[in-house]
Amino acid sequence: MLLPLAAQAQEVPKAAAQLHQRLITLDSHLDTPASLDLPGWSIEEGHEVHSDYTQVDLPRMKKGGLDGGFWAIYTPQGPLTQEGFQKARDFALLRGVSIREMVAADPANFQLALEAKDAAPIAKAGKRIVYMSMENAYPLGEDISLLRTFHAMGVRVAGFAHFAHNQFADSSTDPSKKPRYGGLSPLGKELLREMNRLGIVPDASHSSDQVLDDLLALSKTPVLLTHSGCKAIYDHPRNIDDDHLKALAAKGGVIQMNAYGAYLREIKPNPERQKALAALFAQMREDAKLSPEKRAELLAKRQEIDRLYPEADRATFDDFMAHMMHALKVVGPDHVGIGLDWDGGGGVAGMEDVRDLPKITAALLKAGYSEADIQKIWSGNVLRVLAAAEAAKEK
Repeated sequence: MLLPLAAQAQEVPKAAAQLHQRLITLDSHLDTPASLDLPGWSIEEGHEVHSDYTQVDLPRMKKGGLDGGFWAIYTPQGPLTQEGFQKARDFALLRGVSIREMVAADPANFQLALEAKDAAPIAKAGKRIVYMSMENAYPLGEDISLLRTFHAMGVRVAGFAHFAHNQFADSSTDPSKKPRYGGLSPLGKELLREMNRLGIVPDASHSSDQVLDDLLALSKTPVLLTHSGCKAIYDHPRNIDDDHLKALAAKGGVIQMNAYGAYLREIKPNPERQKALAALFAQMREDAKLSPEKRAELLAKRQEIDRLYPEADRATFDDFMAHMMHALKVVGPDHVGIGLDWDGGGGVAGMEDVRDLPKITAALLKAGYSEADIQKIWSGNVLRVLAAAEAAKEK
């Protein structure tokens, strides 16, 4: 498929590339831990996004100048039952162990970060920075004290809900399209208090606007949107409007810009492709313990779907930058960051994996932002929010 000129591979000017390598660059939402448990897959080896559909590994992080970020323990939403909670709890704990094992297996290249001040020395040592986050608090069940276990493991940012309402909060995309609580549930308010007590940053991405209102009113510390966009550019429930953007900034919070194509602009439906992918993903879920051979078979099926039903309409790098530039216009460079949703659906034409990250730095320079501004956007702002959560926690 021939891409628009602006979305085709662009040469990043030398000055921008050099600046990008100097900066401390963090992505606040890496779904890459899901790759760690794939049979035969290694974070140490270089992979190709159009072959195995992964977007982050150590060689590509080095090429794209990504120093690290927040590696997510993501758990899909399941039934609100004790059995569902226990299954999710076990899955989330094991996913957290996978992140810790990645760090332990290669201390020369990865280092766990627990406080905001850890990022700079890790980057200076040439290692990748590994903060841990939790996407969807569903695995906590109804036991708020379980959050302490994840905090002890290293989790420093936590979201409340995902694609559907849960025991803590309303989702922005629940299939019912109706609120359950009108914001945080009573249990969700307890969870927020425990986050504040422990020094965990509250993440409002995926939660409803009313949840964000509750967080802004009740949290003792600034709120983060780890991977979101702007409703003014594309009116999607996963994005937030300018009033919420301003309210977020007024409380010291930050929006980290998302690169999930379906949230950036309207995408023309491709029913045949969607049907084929839905069937393939259902098969992947059924085969939870994939063998290398089975995974190779499923990847071949995915590549065949791409051949038979190519993506005729994709969001582009320019679409992503439109959201970022709008947020910068509304709240300025002190309240905007980057959380592209790599390995969780993120990536657009012209920015396919982490090797393309210098394009963001180049675009911001071209738009007139200073090195100091760009450093805030790439990591300064999210680290400031983390430091504020640390400062407010119970001693």
